[in-house]
Amino acid sequence: MRLEGTYTAIVTPFLDRPGQPVDWEGLDAVVEAQVAGGVTGIVPCGTTGESPTLTRDEHTQVVERTIARVRGRMQVVAGAGASSTREAIAMAVHAERAGADAVMVVVPYYNRPSQEGLARHFIEVARSVKVPVVVYNIPVRTGVDLLPETLARIAEAAPNVVATKEATGNVVRAQKIAQTLGARMTVLCGDDALTLPMIAVGARGVISVTSNVLPAEVSHATRLALDGKWDEARRAHFALLPVHEAMFLEPSPAPVKAALTMSLGVRGGVRGPMAPCTEPTRKLVGAALEAYGRAAS
Repeated sequence: MRLEGTYTAIVTPFLDRPGQPVDWEGLDAVVEAQVAGGVTGIVPCGTTGESPTLTRDEHTQVVERTIARVRGRMQVVAGAGASSTREAIAMAVHAERAGADAVMVVVPYYNRPSQEGLARHFIEVARSVKVPVVVYNIPVRTGVDLLPETLARIAEAAPNVVATKEATGNVVRAQKIAQTLGARMTVLCGDDALTLPMIAVGARGVISVTSNVLPAEVSHATRLALDGKWDEARRAHFALLPVHEAMFLEPSPAPVKAALTMSLGVRGGVRGPMAPCTEPTRKLVGAALEAYGRAAS
């Protein structure tokens, strides 16, 4: 399996009623918009999908529903991360059996394992499945950083660990991984605003938040960079920057859900402890989308 291009970390829409059940029709609409936008693949049940607030049954149902809706029209990289190694294994095994093309496993959060604990965690999860595994490193949310030397150790022990989503905000880190592990480890950018510079030093794509709203546009900008069309890629990337920034004016996924309400009519509620966007942020998100649309027309 080749992991390259634009992957959308899709939202999980919720209904606006007590308990906020999953909005299955809204999820279908999100998936279909991604198919129409021509992204390489989607990632259900990642950070943007509010995986920490999904029940185990909801998690499995979102993965199953997404795979069934996609029907092989693009890749599905199912989120399978947990603070417990045993739970992450169960999620990964379920995703594989459900038909996911790959799984994405986030660094365990809150319990702050050592590098030894991280290595054991990822190796055990990877050995439980045959599908490709994407390691997801996002220290700002997990509280611990998976170091490049630990990633190299994991790659040596688990051949199906083939990619890393680098959301460290550090281009030098991405560069080091690309330099030392080469073709053995695909680097995927985990910060929309850094997609162009990360591709310039060896990343092969992005796992994007913004592409929930602008799938075709993010895909186009990513492809220009991957094809080495640097002048065009810079123009496309710079045009998207205000939208990327708007998506993180408040903790994600509140801004992108507000944007999807505007663009797709999908309900924009988030589950506690996340809070919906404030009205000033909602207006700024709308203004960024409108400005981008005017510039592109």
